Amino acid sequence: MAEISLLDRLEGIEARFDEVATLITDPAVIADMKRYVRLSKEYKDLERLTSLTRQYRTLCANVEEAKALLASENDPEMREMAREQLDAAEAEMPDLEERIKLELIPADPEDGKNAILEIRGGTGGDEAALFAGDLCKMYMKYCESRGWNVAVTSASEGAAGGFKEVVLSVTGEGVYGILKYESGVHRVQRVPATETQGRVHTSAATVAVLPEAEPFDVEINEGEIKWDTFRSGGAGGQNVNKVESGVRLRYMWRNPNTGVSEEILIECTETRDQPKNKERALSRLRTFIYDKEHQKYIDDIASRRKTLVSTGDRSAKIRTYNYPQGRITDHRINYTIYNLQAFVDGDIQDVIDHLIIAENAEKLKAAEL
Repeated sequence: MAEISLLDRLEGIEARFDEVATLITDPAVIADMKRYVRLSKEYKDLERLTSLTRQYRTLCANVEEAKALLASENDPEMREMAREQLDAAEAEMPDLEERIKLELIPADPEDGKNAILEIRGGTGGDEAALFAGDLCKMYMKYCESRGWNVAVTSASEGAAGGFKEVVLSVTGEGVYGILKYESGVHRVQRVPATETQGRVHTSAATVAVLPEAEPFDVEINEGEIKWDTFRSGGAGGQNVNKVESGVRLRYMWRNPNTGVSEEILIECTETRDQPKNKERALSRLRTFIYDKEHQKYIDDIASRRKTLVSTGDRSAKIRTYNYPQGRITDHRINYTIYNLQAFVDGDIQDVIDHLIIAENAEKLKAAEL
């Protein structure tokens, strides 16, 4: 029976939950930050599954009890009560089973992390930079609607506006697990502001979403970092031009996957406070190295999962924004909607929800649940 099979899969969940609950209060575990964070994450995941498991066991017991009453009881009122209990339990069971199956699929360990969102203008010159700027505004509005904190870490403006490149730091609950679906090539079809004859042009921008690395995810010898300071340019008053608040970080790093050493150069001028800029530059350095070191891991996961939804492939064309038709098409799931203006104003949750549903369906099929 399906219930027995599922209960077999749930065997040991509650025992492990109790074990982890004890471990995260152990002073020796608390002193080991890396282990403590890993176990705290496992505790949070097991807490949800344990709650669903207990609900499921109760439902199964209710079904068996009701069936036993119907088989042995002759009193009409008791039989009616048993029938109502059985119907209620059987009606609730399919939805609960689906939720448990999704919880049983191993989650991407990166999903709960903050994210670094990089947007770069691609083919299309000035129009591509303008489109990159539109995407930046779209994501900032979406993140704000979710209550996430967004900060522009670095930006290179286009000649006609927008951005050649812009990097956002997004912090909040489950940020990477939601924004990861946005990685890839975004294509726009519209009449550029610079077009005098009203012709529709096609241009593109690339979006890369990276999980933000924690200090203990990567090892950096901070003594080998070379720091330079400089005066920030642009608007902001006299302080910007007279105080060396901008920082430039240089770090020689050996890629463990290739064995090749390379110099990493990072600039940060986001705030007027030099220590804060140094802290944010270090965060970007950790994320850069983390992304490089974990690329093989990401590739392995993608090849095993064979999902078309969120492979992390930044060269894949994922979405088209067609302005003349007011149309958005996500090519991964062949999903089209006609609310382009609301979409570029940050109302992108509907498409993300459909992507999550599609990926969950793929995961369930692959896991044969």
